[in-house]
Formats: sequence, C-alpha cells, structure tokens
Amino acid sequence: MNIKVLYFARIKESVNYSTEDIVLPADVNTVVALKMLLAERGEVWADLFSGKQVVRAAINHELVDDMMALKDGDEVAFFPPVTGG
Repeated sequence: MNIKVLYFARIKESVNYSTEDIVLPADVNTVVALKMLLAERGEVWADLFSGKQVVRAAINHELVDDMMALKDGDEVAFFPPVTGG
C-alpha cells in the first residue's frame, strides 16, 4: 500500500520533513500502526509518535482517530493539537 504523509507545525520542524511517500508493510493498515512504524525511525520520531505526545491525524483532509484504517493512495497528515481562544 502506498500513502503520502504530511507533517505540520512542530512535527515538521522536529523531523525535517514536510511530506513523504511511504510504501507500507502489509501489517501497517491503521493510523496507530503507522505511528508505531514511524516511531521506529529513531529518538526524535519515537518522542513524537510513540504516544508520549498527542499527535492528531487526518486522512484525506478529515480528522480521524488512531484506529482508522488506511487505504492505498490515502494522504495522511500529522499535526499537534490546536487550541484556540
């Protein structure tokens, strides 16, 4: 399965990526599984994606929870929680 991943705000700054195309292993088919895969890339990635910090996800411009299934061709965006006032 091929997906496009976009990183925003402090996540983008931390990983030095804004976007990348990823070919997922067969067992990575949810947002949480993708986060676990990304966390394996090293310390900075683990700090962001292992659950220590809140990282929101959107698939094809729709906010989703971590259990949402991924499909071939999806665009997955990761960003920190947004607060307003």
